[in-house]
Amino acid sequence: MADACDPLDFEFEEPIQFSPPPPKKRKKLIGLDDLLDDIQKEKKRLNEKKIKQKKIRKVCDAEDEDEDAEEARLTECVDNCEKEINQINGDEEMPFWGLQVFGNQEKLPQQDYPELKSAFLNPKINPQLELNIEKGEDFLEGLLADGWLLHLVRASGCVEKSIATWTFNLMLYSSKMRLMEAACDFWSTILSIRDKADTSTIKIDWLPRYSDLKRALQTYGFLFDSSSKFSSDINIVPDDSVAAGPPQNIRCWIKCVGFCCQLRDANIIVSTQEAQELVVLIISLFLDRQLVGLAIILHESLLSVINSFKNEEWPNCCEKVAKSLACRFPCNINCLRVVESIVGIDGRSKQLRSAVALQFLATSLKKKICDAEKILISLAAINLKDKKCDLFQMYVYLSLAENWLLFNATLKDKAAIHELWGTCLRNCSSGITITDLRSYASNVRSKASYLLQGSTSK
Repeated sequence: MADACDPLDFEFEEPIQFSPPPPKKRKKLIGLDDLLDDIQKEKKRLNEKKIKQKKIRKVCDAEDEDEDAEEARLTECVDNCEKEINQINGDEEMPFWGLQVFGNQEKLPQQDYPELKSAFLNPKINPQLELNIEKGEDFLEGLLADGWLLHLVRASGCVEKSIATWTFNLMLYSSKMRLMEAACDFWSTILSIRDKADTSTIKIDWLPRYSDLKRALQTYGFLFDSSSKFSSDINIVPDDSVAAGPPQNIRCWIKCVGFCCQLRDANIIVSTQEAQELVVLIISLFLDRQLVGLAIILHESLLSVINSFKNEEWPNCCEKVAKSLACRFPCNINCLRVVESIVGIDGRSKQLRSAVALQFLATSLKKKICDAEKILISLAAINLKDKKCDLFQMYVYLSLAENWLLFNATLKDKAAIHELWGTCLRNCSSGITITDLRSYASNVRSKASYLLQGSTSK
């Protein structure tokens, strides 16, 4: 074991030799010429780099422009193809029908009826319910709304003039829906009872006249002249405005016309000429888009007025109504609405529909006499290849001729008429090619082809 006093191992090692530090190099002094050279070289390098970047950018921009131009050309080509396909295969959208047949309303009259108290003094009525005459009109309104007034009238067998005029004016002018509808039901019931031969009739001291119905329609703002506006020209007004279309009483007015003309002796309310005017007025209401929801009661009322004519007077009246409608409305999309509003499976409805369509055709073609052959010859002579030809008007002509011939029973067995009609349809279906891109060209071609197929299959 080594002694603690022995020297350590590192004490025998040789001392480390440290090399002397290298002599410091003296920095080379850079002159101004060297600095200028370095600056020029750096500028040259940067300029070359910028030039390369510009070249690369130009190449990229050129490629992008080529791609954008190619994409734009492709998009334009696709749009043009799609437009041409739609023009060839798709029909033009028809304009909307509709006229503004109501202008500004007048203030609905509110009248007092002091003579109503005399009705309470009727010895046939008063003892039954011990009515208090001091309660006046309010109490009578309650009787009307609850149906008791009708029971009292049935019991007495008489409707006094004061009661009749009061309920009639409530029906046409009241702003209270409950009273208005109750009065309408009251009149509908008493007139239906009066018209039944197998029941005890009710004596009515006062009956309305056509002048009363016309005055009410005038109060509603109906435009009796033909200067009605197209539906696209109608200015929308607020719902709470007094002039916002017809009042709600128009529903009862339409019903009133219907049950007044259902009487067997309807001429005591309206004359033959006045009934003709009522037909024109009711058909005019079909053109107001605000009254679309009343189509059912309009049809019922129209049918009642049509059936009120006597058999011997109907043919002449039908022709006069058709001429009046053709003079009142232009031969455009609205005349088709007029014709289509005359629906029904009865002979008179079909006859009127055919006559109205014929009159519109004759008026538009400026034919003073409604000669079937001359009208069809005029239609067949229209040059459809002429670029100035109004194809929409031709579509209207085809639709009118279709209704005229389809609902006219007297022309079904006339071969000459069917031959002329077939010639007209062939001219329309073959005279307009599938590549004809004029407006409504496809509509006319499709309509004619459809009608031609139907006529040849018969």
